[in-house]
Amino acid sequence: MTQRLGVLGGTFDPVHSGHLDSAAAARSAFGLDEVVFVPSNVSPHRPVNPHASAFHRLALVALAINGIDGYRVSDVELLRDGSSYTADTLRVLHGTGWTPSHIFFILGTDTFAEIATWHEFPDVLDSAHFAVIARPGTTIETALARTPSLRSRARPASTRADAGGRTSIFLVEAVTRDVSSTVIRRRLAARQSIDGLVPPAAARHIAAHNLYTEDDLHGHDQDHTRH
Repeated sequence: MTQRLGVLGGTFDPVHSGHLDSAAAARSAFGLDEVVFVPSNVSPHRPVNPHASAFHRLALVALAINGIDGYRVSDVELLRDGSSYTADTLRVLHGTGWTPSHIFFILGTDTFAEIATWHEFPDVLDSAHFAVIARPGTTIETALARTPSLRSRARPASTRADAGGRTSIFLVEAVTRDVSSTVIRRRLAARQSIDGLVPPAAARHIAAHNLYTEDDLHGHDQDHTRH
């Protein structure tokens, strides 16, 4: 088992270059031996189900990280019924031998700003270190202002992680590309280019399967209505 594990969860609908930038920033900041990408089944923070199926989203992540040493994708949340909660996924990792002080849960400042709404907050913060990566549009200071009670747990990324079991919130100043899955879906529905926004192998999969086009999105809506 590696010594430091990064965990990057999300809907990945679709995965994009900003996700890879965040993973790389965390890996560099904390010397992570491995980063596991965990696509969610049903996100409790999204009003509708993902547009692409679990199969396609898993495939997109696998294609996006293919060839990057130390990166892998996990279907642990896709195989679990119901909403995908970070607390549950971290418990699974604990059950396989990982201790909280050796796990770094990677998230952007935009996501961290909403962390007070998470399942089992604030206890979930004791389940891993949280690596908060600066994202365009939401500064680290803005994210912390939403949850001022967490300032005492926040530390610069340059601070040494406590190996004795105490978990922290690490703040990582980094340059990550200004892109979102929502913007990518809109561009694809409008038949606009997504060059540079999505890793090339993932973009080829999207094109091959006609994902996120206007026809695909309409078909998704109809299927969702039937269920």
